[in-house]
Amino acid sequence: MKKGILGRKAGMTQVFTKEGKVIPVTVIEVEPNIVTQVKTKETDGYEAVQLGIVDRKSKNATKASIGHAKKANTNPKRYLKEIRDINVADYALGQTLTASVFAAGELVDVTGTSKGKGFQGVIKRHGQSEGPKTHGSRYHRRPGSMGTMRPMRVLKGKKLAGHMGNETVTVQNLEIIEVNEKENYILVSGNIPGPKNSLVLIRTAVKGGTVTPKEIVSYEETAEEIIDSSTEVEPTVVEETSVETETETIKEENTPTETPESTEEPEEKDEAEA
Repeated sequence: MKKGILGRKAGMTQVFTKEGKVIPVTVIEVEPNIVTQVKTKETDGYEAVQLGIVDRKSKNATKASIGHAKKANTNPKRYLKEIRDINVADYALGQTLTASVFAAGELVDVTGTSKGKGFQGVIKRHGQSEGPKTHGSRYHRRPGSMGTMRPMRVLKGKKLAGHMGNETVTVQNLEIIEVNEKENYILVSGNIPGPKNSLVLIRTAVKGGTVTPKEIVSYEETAEEIIDSSTEVEPTVVEETSVETETETIKEENTPTETPESTEEPEEKDEAEA
């Protein structure tokens, strides 16, 4: 059965496998999702689960949203999303879902809102070719012919300039590389639509299937491993010498040595007296 969760796009990075391959991944921050409503065929005509994320202040919420959230014993949520075709029996009202819903190796479809580009021409919006840039062609970035003359109107579907981006886009068959429940993030291979900090929906791939999880190189080391790996070094003992003894030794070295006077008289004087 299908499953899904809401998250925020944090950005992109890359990880390394133990075989030496580099995998570009998108980091999706997954805050705890609250099941705000469970829809069944008896009450709503179809089975679905409604998930809520990001609390909203009560003063900014409507009374209807506050009452809806109280049924699940939670605060009003800023974002709500339904996930259909799932086993409703596995979910309960007010249940909290974390990143552990998915596991490494699963294939998912990620839905987000693409970046808005504003009003763009046909060359950037549809990838059409430019005209000659020289020799006075006067045709450079125009949309070209509007088509046949007979209908006396522009046919529907004609590629023209207009608003680009800010659309709901789904990227299929992305592999989950890593799931970290403690730090609340999921690493998904490849890129996903939308700017940073935008809301995304992760669902089980429509085409289904799983792959063998990749062994990722981890650079985390626990404090115990670091202590065990470190070698014990004996501390060097430094002898403390007082300042007075150092000054005395310096004075002794600088004072000149006096030669002792001899007490013996010369032999010449002894012979003259004789």
